[in-house]
Amino acid sequence: MEDCIFCKIVKGEIPSAKVYEDDEILVFKDIEPLTKIHLLLIPKEHFKTVAELDGKRAALLGRALQKIGALAPAWGLEKGYRLVINQGEEAGQSVPHLHIHILGGEPLRWEK
Repeated sequence: MEDCIFCKIVKGEIPSAKVYEDDEILVFKDIEPLTKIHLLLIPKEHFKTVAELDGKRAALLGRALQKIGALAPAWGLEKGYRLVINQGEEAGQSVPHLHIHILGGEPLRWEK
């Protein structure tokens, strides 16, 4: 998608503080962190929501979750972390490209 900021990051048109990259995913530091450690994982293929998952995309998301688990200690998240996937405007999805927020590095609370 031409105007998608995450697609531009994948293409290298917009710089990012990458912490991991392979053929399918990119992980980088959020520019407006909500916690001490706030990373974003994006699939390199553009799709907006989990409603658009087919078998191939679901398998990709599974591999992405495995990668988070494997790399979390290297990112300073050995004591725990939270994963958040916002879906749609009312949920706070500000970029229409599926992405996973990886939050941690400090005690996190769940408050209403």
